[in-house]
Amino acid sequence: MSQSRAFAAELDPGADVASIRNWLVENNPQLRALQTEAEAADAMVFPAGALPDPMATVKWQGIDPDHPNVLPANVGATDYMLQQKFPLWGKRELAREVAREQARASTYEHDAVALDLLANAEDAYVRYWHAREAIAVIDRLIGLLEQVEEIAGVRYALGMAAQQDSIRAQVERTSMQRQRIERQALRRVAVSALNTLLGRRADAPLAEPEAPPALAVGQSLFEATRQRIAAGNHPALQASAALATAANRRAELERRNRFPDVTLGVGAMQVGHRVDSYSLMLEVEIPFQQRARRGRERASRLLEEAALTRTDAARDELEGRLGSVWGRWQGAREQRELIEQTLLPQSEANFQSALASYQVGEVDFATLLEALREWQGADLLRVDATRDELLAAAAVRAISGDTQ
Repeated sequence: MSQSRAFAAELDPGADVASIRNWLVENNPQLRALQTEAEAADAMVFPAGALPDPMATVKWQGIDPDHPNVLPANVGATDYMLQQKFPLWGKRELAREVAREQARASTYEHDAVALDLLANAEDAYVRYWHAREAIAVIDRLIGLLEQVEEIAGVRYALGMAAQQDSIRAQVERTSMQRQRIERQALRRVAVSALNTLLGRRADAPLAEPEAPPALAVGQSLFEATRQRIAAGNHPALQASAALATAANRRAELERRNRFPDVTLGVGAMQVGHRVDSYSLMLEVEIPFQQRARRGRERASRLLEEAALTRTDAARDELEGRLGSVWGRWQGAREQRELIEQTLLPQSEANFQSALASYQVGEVDFATLLEALREWQGADLLRVDATRDELLAAAAVRAISGDTQ
């Protein structure tokens, strides 16, 4: 491999979970879009409470209809007026609070989506790793079948076994090769799904996993997550709470719109080439459309109620998901431990015994083949149980917010 290709391979994610997380955070297009939206919402906080732009007015009086001209010296008088509207009663600060809470909601939404995407990426990475491990187990099985086939061939040559033993080994090896093709297809699907989440081409190369994914989960994390959900500290709950606060502030703003704003103006009148007089102006809004304002107030209160209800629903959903995935993780962990500590050693010992017995003619080839299937089948069960444990761990970590 050339130096440039080796360097490019080092940059490809996939060696471990951390490389997947880092790449996703930096390159996922959905996260980038949400981050940009959050920044845009934050940029709107100050303008939301700013004074409106002033208005400048020029008024010409006494224009000669026979010789129309708008030059100040050629008309009877020219009025200049500068007007500024002033929202009163704390309306500007309320508008700024609404925008501030909406910006917070956008930030929390970004964080909540990031947790889900990281969990999806970890899920896809586990499947990517699992497909490779399963293929490795099948390759070992194919290698063992080749050895068994050679033993059967030797025994057949010595007249100690039927030719059918060797043929059955070949049939079993072909069946394993078919399973290998299926696992390779699953691996390609996992690669495509993972690359899509990372914002890469579906067929972009990934680094080979250096070790099983490290997704730490324990009872302490579970209890801390339950407390975090109850306290409303999950980003999804915080986003809903921020929207509820924004709706509350908007309702108060609509209530204060019952009170009028004022517009102040200063002006001057020019007659000929001189300023003849000055003027002051005061405008007051007449809050006449009370029915419309009451409708907007009611809509804001209903939006606040909806946001609070949505927060409760999100909390219930998170608690239900946590309980479900925690149960899955515990079950998968117990299965993996049982397979690793009991089933796998037992099935391996059974195969070694059957192999030794077959070589001296104490058991038939079917018994040996069945023992080999059980041993390697137990190894595949170990890999599958590890996959299920890691998938459940990724789901738990997404709810807990632990992405390190």
